[in-house]
Amino acid sequence: MKTAYFDAFSGLSGDMIVGAILDCGAAFDEFERAIKSMPLAGYRLSTRRKVLSGISALKFDVAVTEPQPERHFGEIRALIDASPLAAAVKHRAISIFEVLARAEAKIHDTTIDHVHFHEVGAVDSIIDIVGTAWGLEHLGVGDVIVSPLPMGNGFARSQHGVIPVPAPATAELLSGFPLKIGDGAHEMVTPTGAAVVRALARPAANPLAFEVEKIGYGAGSRELEDRPNVLRVMLGRECSAFDSDEMIEISANIDDLNPQIYDHVMNRLFEAGARDVTLTPTMMKKGRPAVTLGVIAEAANRDALAQIIFAETSTIGLRFHAVGRLKLHREIHEVETRWGKVRVKISGANGGAPATISPEYDDCRRIAAEHKVVLRVVMDEARAAATNAGSALLKR
Repeated sequence: MKTAYFDAFSGLSGDMIVGAILDCGAAFDEFERAIKSMPLAGYRLSTRRKVLSGISALKFDVAVTEPQPERHFGEIRALIDASPLAAAVKHRAISIFEVLARAEAKIHDTTIDHVHFHEVGAVDSIIDIVGTAWGLEHLGVGDVIVSPLPMGNGFARSQHGVIPVPAPATAELLSGFPLKIGDGAHEMVTPTGAAVVRALARPAANPLAFEVEKIGYGAGSRELEDRPNVLRVMLGRECSAFDSDEMIEISANIDDLNPQIYDHVMNRLFEAGARDVTLTPTMMKKGRPAVTLGVIAEAANRDALAQIIFAETSTIGLRFHAVGRLKLHREIHEVETRWGKVRVKISGANGGAPATISPEYDDCRRIAAEHKVVLRVVMDEARAAATNAGSALLKR
């Protein structure tokens, strides 16, 4: 599958993302049919060419023709689920709304089920988010990477009143991404754009080795004095054999904790965003046997994870440092078995070694329990199905 690089030198918004995707070759008539398959009313879609600083970009517009209600996350999820859109499109769209709901819930000190979406619950924002999910799937995009994002400055008006730029939801969503604070005279990244980045993208390497196949430009609404207000989306493939990212490693030596507690601690850490948690036997001073608890995570999650470790274990001190990771590229695909669909992870296809196919354990365990089948048999059949379809999957 392809990689989409969001070259966001002027920031990004939902309509800019959709415009750039359509400019990359996604057919507007098919896009419009996909959007109209949802149970939504009171809007009209259109596109037009717009030239900014000599760059011809596609401006995508949603004209709202009827008043729209405020919607909860659950209502939006049900609306998307009720549509005939492909499962992968629904999954991407709902994941975008979910990360936005979690950010809003944290800011307003409530739960995601009680979050009222105001601007982002409107029909135009729903179309931007679902349209982004549909467009990426239509173009065969499996991975999204994004440049450092200009965050602007000043203040903006919202349903809650005057708020700082970047908006609180935007700042929350983009924790862990490279940001250029104060770059730009206006709001440069909208909450919709930030939610797309949080749910689907990862920071691009710098410098980025990238083989470009196609380029699309999506135009924004505002005229900027210091740059063209466009989002450039490049479709292609990263040239490196390995993916990379930057994490932190948190560790603590513990010699006086009931071993039964470690399973609970690990589960809490994973739920809070840890990428990996390990327990390593070690020896401490005075010959005392101990365990080193190690956690790999994004830097933005450091304090939340530290709070869990201090609360749930007996340690009184932690160590942490930045770590770089090299990873084999991996893709998630669904394969059909006689008991239903199973997700499989295919990794290493571009790393010079034979690809590794790993059935998703939770899917296989659920099927084994539902159909009273031996778990190993389910995993073997899923692996065989992925192997048989391997060449087709890797070319997608």
